[in-house]
Amino acid sequence: MSSGDLANRYSQALFEIAKEENSYEKYYEELKKFSVVLEENESFREFLFNPIFDRDDKKAVVGEVLKKLGITGVVANFLKLLVDKGRINILEDILSAYQRLMDQALNKARVSVKTAYPLSDDLVAEVKKTLEGLTKKRVEMAIEEDPSLLGGIVVKIGDTVYDGSVKAQLNKIRELLGEEI
Repeated sequence: MSSGDLANRYSQALFEIAKEENSYEKYYEELKKFSVVLEENESFREFLFNPIFDRDDKKAVVGEVLKKLGITGVVANFLKLLVDKGRINILEDILSAYQRLMDQALNKARVSVKTAYPLSDDLVAEVKKTLEGLTKKRVEMAIEEDPSLLGGIVVKIGDTVYDGSVKAQLNKIRELLGEEI
């Protein structure tokens, strides 16, 4: 079984529990909090991923980290289960799969927006409203400045990219001129 299939199974199991308790976002935030610690602390990550170390030792260390992070209950037990089963190394995949399930259940779209210049609050609200009309979902935007765009905006919704940047338009003009020569 591939790690993607395993991640989907684990995320689906946690998602079903979250559904019963109506705690989709709470569980996601707790998973994310632990994932960030794992990502930022290389020695912790190597310890958990290394099969040489005893699983009971790993669970004890994870238990201490969970206490410091304030993660208890279902998510704490879920993370300990991942350590016990030797699956903590697929936590990022589980988190991504869980986020997709949660977004679908909450009718949410995550959108990436790149602009050449900072957007005013009014313009951010207008872009968000337009994207909510386009997707028919609640939009959560991540805005990034990219001066190389020269102007305009690039919007990514899932796998679809809408490129309205000046840079892209100039490249199209360059291609058209190149074809006519």
